[in-house]
Amino acid sequence: MFETIVIATDGSDSVRRAVDVALDLADRFDATVHALYVIDSGEVESSPDEVRDDLRDALDSRGREAIETVERDAAVPVETAVREGRPAAEISTYARDVDADVVATGTRGRHGENRFLIGSVAERVVRTCPVPVLTVRQLSGE
Repeated sequence: MFETIVIATDGSDSVRRAVDVALDLADRFDATVHALYVIDSGEVESSPDEVRDDLRDALDSRGREAIETVERDAAVPVETAVREGRPAAEISTYARDVDADVVATGTRGRHGENRFLIGSVAERVVRTCPVPVLTVRQLSGE
């Protein structure tokens, strides 16, 4: 059922449970795992010129740490990628490029009026991704 799983990670605690669930699915279905981190080009472009390169390098380093965590926790080999662009668009493009069966991502699980204020990447991925998206909510207290 699942042959290729993309894990979209930003290295945050809210993604930790999504990584665990996606790796469990990969193990159960003997699926190929791809770990993806996207450097938000909007964040980089909106920074002052003097710090732009340092910010890009810091975000690249954070991304590599995030995908290394996925690799370390996986029982199977993991294909890794760090891309730069608009996160939701890059996740969707990457999923299409690797012919993914599902994209797994975390969400903080905000409710009510706050959900309209966060502009979350997970929400945009759910709305725009050409393949099914598994969102895994961070449990309270995590």
